[in-house]
Amino acid sequence: MQQAGDLSAIPPATDLIRLQADEKPLFWVTIDTEEDFDWAAPFSRTGFRLDSVPALAECQRFFGAAGVRPIYLVDWPIVQDQRAVDILGPAQQTGACDIGAQLHPWVNPPHDEEVNAHNSYTGNLPLALQRAKLTALRDAIAGRFSVAPTVYRAGRYGLGAQTARLLAELGFRCDTSVRSGFDYRSGHGPDFRQAPLHPWWTVTDAGPILEMPVTTLFSGLLGDKGARFYHRLERSGFTVGAALLARLGLVERIALTPEGIPAERACRAIDIAIDHALPVLNFSFHSPSLQPGNTPYVRSAADLTLFYRWWDVVLDHLARRGVAATSAAAIIASASEKARAL
Repeated sequence: MQQAGDLSAIPPATDLIRLQADEKPLFWVTIDTEEDFDWAAPFSRTGFRLDSVPALAECQRFFGAAGVRPIYLVDWPIVQDQRAVDILGPAQQTGACDIGAQLHPWVNPPHDEEVNAHNSYTGNLPLALQRAKLTALRDAIAGRFSVAPTVYRAGRYGLGAQTARLLAELGFRCDTSVRSGFDYRSGHGPDFRQAPLHPWWTVTDAGPILEMPVTTLFSGLLGDKGARFYHRLERSGFTVGAALLARLGLVERIALTPEGIPAERACRAIDIAIDHALPVLNFSFHSPSLQPGNTPYVRSAADLTLFYRWWDVVLDHLARRGVAATSAAAIIASASEKARAL
């Protein structure tokens, strides 16, 4: 297993956790459960809203009826909202969902850093401040939800070189901050262009951390070479070129999310993931999308209807392909068994 301790470092192929010959892939729904704010505005400690919190109830009803156990990666403002605790707490206690942690440093105490784009990535902060913020969030979740979180996602996917060790120190077992196929360097963030889609363990002197990347596939006639062309155009700033490649059917980046990805393309990506024998398909979205007007993806009541319709289509496709839902505990247990077999 990888010894460097840096979750953003590319692990050797021998460390990747793979399906056994008789296994079928599973899927996991991860929800960035956070405050409502203007994504186009500068970061701010204040001025956010929590209007979308009541919509978590319908979200949980939907996934519960579908037999899916989502994980709500809650950040500081959500943890402080009693409505969120009243909605998600009972669901977690009955095993209908899991509660994990998501750190938005600009709204998470202690507030010792300047609020700016660079510092919006937790991994860019001084190590002691990272530890203090993550400790505060962990303890708040334990106090409000009566459960110690074991799964973490950095807000804005902002991993740092010491994130794995900090997580292990604080009792976490799994990180899901790697967004494979994306490059955030232009905004002071990490580069995940070459990150694997398979999970892997990273070993630190404080213990091991399982990395479960958010799933993004590349589709098109260029095959495995397509991702390289896509990233070259994206890095050059020629975003029209990437869109042209997709229209020509040469290469298209498809994230497993209802936010901006049509259902039929997500189903295509599911098929590609199955062909690649990924052990877990990691879906994600932001909780403010559960209420119209908070994100670019759900602007109206009609958009919200389409949002849930997206899940109907995708869950049906997953069922037809034999891909069942899984949970955080099951993922960690299975990965532990596979690691012992290495």
